[in-house]
Amino acid sequence: MERQLKTFLAAISYYTRIPCKVQLDESHLAGSIRYFPLIGWITGISSALVFLAGEYLFDRSIAVILAIASSVLLTGAIHEDGFADVCDGFGGGWTKEKILAIMKDSRVGAYGVVGICVILLLRFHTLEEAVSLSQSQPFTQLSVIISAHSLSRFNASSLLYKNEYVRETEKSKASFVSQRHIVKDLIIACILAAVPFILLLFFTGKPMLILLVPALLLISVYLKQYFRKWIGGYTGDCLGAVQLITEVSFYLFLIPLWKFT
Repeated sequence: MERQLKTFLAAISYYTRIPCKVQLDESHLAGSIRYFPLIGWITGISSALVFLAGEYLFDRSIAVILAIASSVLLTGAIHEDGFADVCDGFGGGWTKEKILAIMKDSRVGAYGVVGICVILLLRFHTLEEAVSLSQSQPFTQLSVIISAHSLSRFNASSLLYKNEYVRETEKSKASFVSQRHIVKDLIIACILAAVPFILLLFFTGKPMLILLVPALLLISVYLKQYFRKWIGGYTGDCLGAVQLITEVSFYLFLIPLWKFT
């Protein structure tokens, strides 16, 4: 039990800016992927509460911007940074070595700048439309945001199944994953990701929203194959990119399913 608590705290410490005053090291990250969706609960609840407060005090557009900003601050922009690096690496590189070298460069290139601008604009407009469909029902808005955060982190964790970390000469937050118990970890992660989504189905009364699940899984499978084709596996930046792409895709697919069912 103590080991699992430290694993959970390690996941919080490494993947958010929340301080954990417990002695931790990288070894506690082994098995931490089971708690990725739970981190999504934390960031999702935080973003949703900021959104509700912002909508009450200002208006919906400002509230959405504040909600996104709170998520970025809470995670230290780890996912946005990963997405920008992936855009630069896969946009500007044509070999595995070149792609990895570009992704490791701390400078942001044209592909990264354009990519992050596009994804943030999509994130803003799709989230604004998604919460607008709920007709200002707070519990529904909460479940929309929390589901997006938790399911997107499950998608990121699923990228690690039977996949290799490709930077063999260096350690990373993403390199301490235990392949030995990964199936068990993914089952637990799946359950944690499903809880807020089940609540979303309950609050909306729209069972067709269940189609979001296979749509998001297809995105995960495609990105996994894409990364494997070009670099033979994944890096921490790839995980960040998958999370951000999945979160935006969740809002994007939610809108037509909600409108036309």
